[in-house]
Amino acid sequence: QVLLAESGGGSVQTGGSLRLSCAASGRTVNPYSMAWFRQAPGAEREFVGVIEWSLGSTYYDEDVKGRFTISRDNAKNTMDLQMNSLKPEDTATYYCAFRPLHYSGLYYSPGAYPYWGQGTQVTVSS
Repeated sequence: QVLLAESGGGSVQTGGSLRLSCAASGRTVNPYSMAWFRQAPGAEREFVGVIEWSLGSTYYDEDVKGRFTISRDNAKNTMDLQMNSLKPEDTATYYCAFRPLHYSGLYYSPGAYPYWGQGTQVTVSS
């Protein structure tokens, strides 16, 4: 079992920055990847970005590329999401997700991640 806990959400104005963190505990040995997703009210959960744990390679949705940066700390089993130049359309609940080794699925699909955090709210006002 893997437990994930997000932190760092809040409210900012357009153009502001926030940094989210996700701490993993439990059976966290060698994840294949960890990812961020977000979900606005009435919308489906959507991919934000992912980091491959071993190499640290990152991939982002086009809407956030150049503004958001994912990083990880292998020793602490934590993953961060630095969000800059925030826009009102970034408003959503942000979730971190954990994908174990040998777990199949497309990296941008929620179905590829069996473990999820409880989410943290990000609100960007104009």
